[in-house]
Amino acid sequence: MAADNGAKELELTFRFYSLLNDFLPVWKRQKEIKKAFGKHTTLKDAIESFGVPHTEIGLILCNSLPASFEQKVIDGALVSVFPHFKTIDIGKLAPILFERPKQFKFILDVHLGTLARYLRLLGFDTLYNNSYSDEQLADIAYAEERILLTRDPGLLKRKKVKQGYFVRAIEPRLQAIEIIREFHLKEKLSPFGRCLRCNGLLQSVNKIEIKNVVPPKVCETQSSFLKCQHCGKIYWPGSHYHRMKALVLWLKIHAY
Repeated sequence: MAADNGAKELELTFRFYSLLNDFLPVWKRQKEIKKAFGKHTTLKDAIESFGVPHTEIGLILCNSLPASFEQKVIDGALVSVFPHFKTIDIGKLAPILFERPKQFKFILDVHLGTLARYLRLLGFDTLYNNSYSDEQLADIAYAEERILLTRDPGLLKRKKVKQGYFVRAIEPRLQAIEIIREFHLKEKLSPFGRCLRCNGLLQSVNKIEIKNVVPPKVCETQSSFLKCQHCGKIYWPGSHYHRMKALVLWLKIHAY
């Protein structure tokens, strides 16, 4: 980063801990790294220059003292950067960089379409549209207070993104398990409550109301139906339902 108006740059030492090393080149992991910045650089910008999104950070220590994202760099400082603590409440010990979400509403980027369906299957309010631009994703996440899930670390660096998570797993089922564990969702699962196609809420509907919509054989053999309140799609417990039920059970078992 260039110095401000030719002024001398300030050199700091950074150390990233635990999962934050995922964002660093192999040769920079688990070690102290020196880097110089202009005096007006914030810790947020300095940290993100290493490729680590601010949404992944739970605690910053500058010379062993808690620091905020807005704090300016200090010459010669040692900056220790930690991920979110899952079992320790550090709220009284350090500035809250970002409040962990109280509601679990998600928005997913273009690479996570199957994960979006799985989260809807588990009952979570999940927006997904493969035509969303990065700017739209950030805007919607900010406006609706949604957690942005992505495979693109650069997307999480946008200032508007307050809640976000970089999904490490590649396979969708493993991605779902990762999200359940990361956000402690095991006790919040509510399967078959949302439309897999549009995210709308499902509601029980009388067979008489939809007899002209579903195939006659389905009406004859099925007695339980759900209808999406947004797009109108009808669901019933056919063979596809049993496969989805098996998937939900598999996810529950492996997420514990």
